[in-house]
Amino acid sequence: MTYILGISAYYHDSAAALIKDGKVVSAVQEERFTRIKHDKSFPYKSINFILEENNITLNHINTIVFYEKPYLKFKRLLKTYIEFFPKGLDFFLSSFVKFSQKKIFLERDMFLNLRKIDPSFKKKKIRFIEHHLSHAASAFYSSPFKEALVLTLDGVGEFTTASISVGNENKIEIVERIEFPHSIGLLYSSFTYYLGFKVNSGEYKVMGLAPYGTPKYKKIILEKIINLKEDGSFKLNMKYFNYCTGLTMINKNFIDLFGVEVRDPENGKLEQFHMDIAASIQAVIEEAIIKIARYAKEKYEYKNLCLAGGVALNCVANAKIADEEIYDEIWVQPAAGDAGGALGCAQAYWFNNLKNIRLTSQNYMKGSYLGPKFNENEIENTLKKEGAIYKKLSYKDLISTVANEINNQMSIGWFQGRMEFGPRALGNRSILADPRSEKMQTNLNLKIKFRESFRPFAPAVLLEHAEEYFEMKNIKTSPYMLLVRNINKKLSISNNDIPENIEGLDLLKIKTSTIPAVTHVDFSARVQTVDKKENEKFYDLINEFNKITGCPVLVNTSFNIRGEPIVCNPKNALDCFMGTNLDVLVIENFLLLKKDQKKPKIDYKEKFKLD
Repeated sequence: MTYILGISAYYHDSAAALIKDGKVVSAVQEERFTRIKHDKSFPYKSINFILEENNITLNHINTIVFYEKPYLKFKRLLKTYIEFFPKGLDFFLSSFVKFSQKKIFLERDMFLNLRKIDPSFKKKKIRFIEHHLSHAASAFYSSPFKEALVLTLDGVGEFTTASISVGNENKIEIVERIEFPHSIGLLYSSFTYYLGFKVNSGEYKVMGLAPYGTPKYKKIILEKIINLKEDGSFKLNMKYFNYCTGLTMINKNFIDLFGVEVRDPENGKLEQFHMDIAASIQAVIEEAIIKIARYAKEKYEYKNLCLAGGVALNCVANAKIADEEIYDEIWVQPAAGDAGGALGCAQAYWFNNLKNIRLTSQNYMKGSYLGPKFNENEIENTLKKEGAIYKKLSYKDLISTVANEINNQMSIGWFQGRMEFGPRALGNRSILADPRSEKMQTNLNLKIKFRESFRPFAPAVLLEHAEEYFEMKNIKTSPYMLLVRNINKKLSISNNDIPENIEGLDLLKIKTSTIPAVTHVDFSARVQTVDKKENEKFYDLINEFNKITGCPVLVNTSFNIRGEPIVCNPKNALDCFMGTNLDVLVIENFLLLKKDQKKPKIDYKEKFKLD
């Protein structure tokens, strides 16, 4: 029996993952325990959870693997400083101090941190896997494909910002790459910064804002900022950026190019200009990704494609690849960002380095349900300690009661089974609601999530009914909410006829379909298909709602507010329930109604910083 522990840490989205004889058994992000969104600290709590969950100690672990090579990253820092000399001396010195304190001597630092978890831990060989190989491995080895091309795109890992890999059975090899400072991820993050959103957190807001605008600045971006070739290779014009030599993403040249200052994240109103900027950069990265995908297919002639890296969380761009019919099938790692690197580096070491046999499986990721779960005693003890008023129902009664509450326009905090690994709530740590409601999107955004009104919500649909509600051409399933699909035209209102004078956020006032709460303004939706084999309880709830209403779809959004990590334990769930306008809380078979609670509502929003 061989255990390999994978770790990602020190930049953002720290995580730990455990594979046992090549199979993933646990994976979790540190933020879920610390309640610090995108927590970058060493994942003490994640590792402790994994050890306890699997009834092992650190001394049972055969190899500990880190998801990047710190010496390569330091070489990149030196190279960047030399290339941009004499600019950025202060930036280089501050970065040098950080590296010299921890990251250059990362193996020693990791050992000392592991000893804090288990003082009896004996130093074992710690391995380091290249950042983009960790990403690629997390996608290919988790996919059902025996052979595939793998495309990874992110900000930067060591030197690489984009890579093409070939995967065959248990072997994966990076065959082409693009290097820093030229980066699709950093380009997108620069526009995230310009629009007043937080880098490494708000990129999905840019994606969600894009359909409210038109890509009128696409030509300027392609002419001035990025030189994009037909084969997908590209170079950024560094005249407009500051991330190599300073603490901001962009400089005055960038601002002067568009003639508008960086939006104030706290007080700056979102104007049509910002929506058009979002639409423009979204269009640019879609074009770049499609060119890379097409070039890779033509050169290497593989039928399947895997995707990972932070840019692979852009579900609109992923769908465009599918729509182009370049590949027979595509598969996206649900924890595509740095958290997934913890899993990928462990897999890379087991399969690529140790050359172990790989058996492809349709369910390697186990639905991405790889985190903590809680038994009835733990849940009830928490509810009693917190003075909550609750009922315990049978399985059948719970499903029936909750489905009826959703039909009655109640919003539900739904907490079941093992927590999801990755940024999406997939039916175990979710907020659920009726997709047919015209007011639900606004109510959920403003009264429960406390976030921007323009943000769309995802539909969870029974797999066998997906094609009735969404245009699923070229996509068999979408279990991880990483592909957008258009709403079936039969469900659209007024033949998509929107008055010409309506634009921007006023589009929210237009009813677009018979399931408006999950229909974005461009008639798209980030679909999650729900299979009974993957999540029986969630399936049964949606199915019961379908029996009552004739609608096999629910609104599914993550169980948290803006700036907060997804809830992890029953106490987190109860706090979020009491601090928001959620109507009902369900933790396993325990049901709580807001109107029954005697506890005062807590000031919850101020606990978490705006992201």
